[in-house]
Amino acid sequence: MDTSLVTIPVSVLDRQGRFIPNLKQEDFTVFENGVEQAIAYFEPAEKPFTVALLLDTSPSTHFHISQIKEAAIEFAKRLRPQDRVLIVSFNEEVLLLTEVTNDLNVIETVVQENANTGNATRLYDAVDLTIKERLNKIKGRKAIVLFTDGVDTASQQATYDSSLAEAEELDALIYPIKYDTTDYLRAMQNAGGGTVTVVTTNRGPFGTTTSQRTYNTPLNGGLPLPGTKKEDYDRADRYLHTLADETGGRLYEANDTVQLSEAFARIAEELRRQYSLGYYPKNDGGDGSVRRQLRVKVRQPNVAVKARDSYTKSSPGPDK
Repeated sequence: MDTSLVTIPVSVLDRQGRFIPNLKQEDFTVFENGVEQAIAYFEPAEKPFTVALLLDTSPSTHFHISQIKEAAIEFAKRLRPQDRVLIVSFNEEVLLLTEVTNDLNVIETVVQENANTGNATRLYDAVDLTIKERLNKIKGRKAIVLFTDGVDTASQQATYDSSLAEAEELDALIYPIKYDTTDYLRAMQNAGGGTVTVVTTNRGPFGTTTSQRTYNTPLNGGLPLPGTKKEDYDRADRYLHTLADETGGRLYEANDTVQLSEAFARIAEELRRQYSLGYYPKNDGGDGSVRRQLRVKVRQPNVAVKARDSYTKSSPGPDK
């Protein structure tokens, strides 16, 4: 067959935001560019999945690295024994900390001992390499959970646009967990090198706590450090929203531990309760790289369907 299978992860919720189980293939209809497609592949909810945890350990996360480590470990603990995790950290290097595993002791050890802050941010490279070198080779249900502020300063192999293109062609959802690192931005703007003290207020389940830490900030000849300007943060926000929107995932803010805990619970539940649909496009005309519009409908009243709304059709190759 001279075409590629297009797969779509789908979540179906009721009006209260609860996931609807036990749907069958005949309950779904898929349209590509307005043309109904014959569903050739269907996988019901409650299936094991593989999650790539991408941890931003760049300079802007200096004030949050402990929280990021704890968050990654806590997320892994929420998964089921049959689910698997691979962990990647990135700063001026992109490091695969562990291959896919469900061993919580391994996960906790590699995160605590190896996810250490560096001097730059290769976010686009991390997304690109994780997809090309690992997730594209893994069968079954999969996702990326990306802990970052979204700022890239040093990618060498991928760009803003090329990494988004790779993400769009991946048959997986991406969930950015966006950290607010504007405390680092303010510190860099005000310090210009030297010592800076940062006071952090954290709203948790047992009340509000305040912590104070002192850091050494790098000198840069009086010039703004890469990734510390407002436009860098605006671009980062657009990038993370696009990653989530184009893959059918969702962006979560992580400004305190309550938000983080809620994000974990929602992502873990959504991943285990997805349906996966697949079809061979009827109108696969060998027309190069063009964007195809997608629409998934469910034959039930009063439901919300979450799925990506488009994909980019490239030359024939591996399944999308």
